[in-house]
Amino acid sequence: MLRQAGEFCTRLSREYIPNPFIFAIILTIIVYILGLLLTPSGPFELVQHWYGGFWNLLTFSMQMVVILLFGYVLAASPPARRIISHAAKLPRNAGQAIALITVLAIVFGYISWGLGLIIGAISAREICAAAKARGIRVHYPLAAAAGFTGLIIFNTGFSASAPLLVNTQGHFLMDEIGLIPVSETILSPANLVTFVAFLLIIPIVYRRMHPRPEETEEITDAQAGHGTDPESGELAAVGALMDQKTVATAQARLTVAERLEQAPLLSLIVVISGFAYVGYHFYTHGVDLNLNIVNFILLIVGMLAYKTPMAYVKAVDDAIGACGQIVLQFPFYAGIMGIMASSGLVAIFAEWLVAVSNQYTLPITTLISAAIVNLAVPSAGGQWAVQGPLLMEAAKTLQADLGVIIMAFSYGDQLTNGIQPMWMLPLLGVTALKAREIMGYTAVMMMVAFVIFSIGLVILPLIL
Repeated sequence: MLRQAGEFCTRLSREYIPNPFIFAIILTIIVYILGLLLTPSGPFELVQHWYGGFWNLLTFSMQMVVILLFGYVLAASPPARRIISHAAKLPRNAGQAIALITVLAIVFGYISWGLGLIIGAISAREICAAAKARGIRVHYPLAAAAGFTGLIIFNTGFSASAPLLVNTQGHFLMDEIGLIPVSETILSPANLVTFVAFLLIIPIVYRRMHPRPEETEEITDAQAGHGTDPESGELAAVGALMDQKTVATAQARLTVAERLEQAPLLSLIVVISGFAYVGYHFYTHGVDLNLNIVNFILLIVGMLAYKTPMAYVKAVDDAIGACGQIVLQFPFYAGIMGIMASSGLVAIFAEWLVAVSNQYTLPITTLISAAIVNLAVPSAGGQWAVQGPLLMEAAKTLQADLGVIIMAFSYGDQLTNGIQPMWMLPLLGVTALKAREIMGYTAVMMMVAFVIFSIGLVILPLIL
């Protein structure tokens, strides 16, 4: 049944899903029309709201680009690539290959959404290439979809936007709700059990969707060669293919500036200082995770993985292209958010939410509303800026648990990433595939994830 569902959804997505930027433009038009129909704002006033929101997320946009960039660079580092290379030799059949890619994406996505996204993408490519070399036929679009799974679970982990924001001193809802510790959100027993259930079930779901051998689309030679050399940047001045004697001679001729650029000591100073601060931060603040400290850790670990300053710079140069379309599209989604917030659309949606909810159903209605809004504002932090005040007010009005509602929002936000192509862009760049080729599979997975998340919100908090 799962195979047939995957095939059906894939046929639909290949026929109807456009480039993610086109998707952003179409969503802008839809939200604009809803603003005309449901709010008192006039046509040009909505355009003003759109422009007003266009640049309102620059700080957050930079945080998101940084977490993606640093995660990408770390995932493409020589140590990470060696781990993936060894893992690629493990699967003995197509089902094991798909399950392994899914598990890697989920585990690293739990650590950081940017790390999980790129580890998942690189794993899909490398494992499929290794399998093909051994005569194992793996459906490449399904493998890439499995590699995207970290973006459907990241809000249960250490880069969850809303849970980290509400645990950050001075956050914008500080006066209304104070600080909500991560022990009540991402480290709550209900959320941890939900994550484990997802980790156990979703690899089986993807494995069951694998097409029959005659319908399998294997990775091509061009796709297998797409990406970054894991050793790039190590000896940029002399080239990676020189023999050791030539390299030694070239190193002897390096200028003082070039020696500084390739000096491991400089990176080591930054790494030691960075880890010292991270240790101090957790010693003085406890398990205090926020976006800034997560980004900082990714930076420090990345510099450690690449050893020299210029190796890290070269890796950043190679990775920056993965952020290009996100930089282009973020202002458009910020513009959508501007229309929704300034016109009152979000307030209208929130009133509907409270009208159909009570203390016990609010988590599910919150999940559904966040999932819908995520299609128009695919940024957990930006979406929380819009929905957060309304959800917290609804939770206080209905006397619902604030931590549960924050996680309900987080589950909903991550859920529809399965059919929101913006965050697929880095993965598509690594795998050389199109969104329409993988979205049918992620849509099926999203439906199963909805059941898992719903149980995690409604049943587990009562038991645990």
